[in-house]
Amino acid sequence: MSVTLPDLPYDYAALEPHISARTMKVHHDRHHQKYVDTLNDLIEGTRYDEMELERIVKESAKKDDESEIFNNAGQAWNHSLFWSSMTPKGGGAPADELADAIGQAFGSIDDFRESFKETATGTFGSSWTWLVLRNGKLAIEGTQNADSPLTSGGTPLLACDMWEHAYYLDYQNEKGKFVDAYLENLVDWSFALNRLRARPRAEA
Repeated sequence: MSVTLPDLPYDYAALEPHISARTMKVHHDRHHQKYVDTLNDLIEGTRYDEMELERIVKESAKKDDESEIFNNAGQAWNHSLFWSSMTPKGGGAPADELADAIGQAFGSIDDFRESFKETATGTFGSSWTWLVLRNGKLAIEGTQNADSPLTSGGTPLLACDMWEHAYYLDYQNEKGKFVDAYLENLVDWSFALNRLRARPRAEA
């Protein structure tokens, strides 16, 4: 069994004007595809060859001799969650129990956006920003390179890619504007709500 590149859940141009079709094609068809292809080459004939991607990420994490496998598996998994974290005409405010949880954790949706943006623009280098459920509570976390809350027992609900290839063609060095567009116009709260509802029993 090999890891496969998932199709985008929308057309390349569906997120315009916030993310261009050019960025989506380069990001998905080149960057994400490269992580998938490299991972498949690395795991061929190993114990990882028959594993699901999420399990590969968890089992290869923090193992120095498997760092190349982890880096490519982590990036493949992170990107898949990132695509699903966005939707055309997204943004706005969450609903139902997710709205309650965000209110409890951050005070308001505006406070959430401010904290998310601060983490996204403040995490050094190539990074990811996450809305995560950890120990039954929502939190915002930043990770570097291929890491994610998945490797430390958290349940990621949303991902925002803060590597330069995610935003540079459209926003150059203005990372904050990219994060604003993600939060105000693209984030898929229904996806996050479904992941919250499907959380492991230990996170309830």
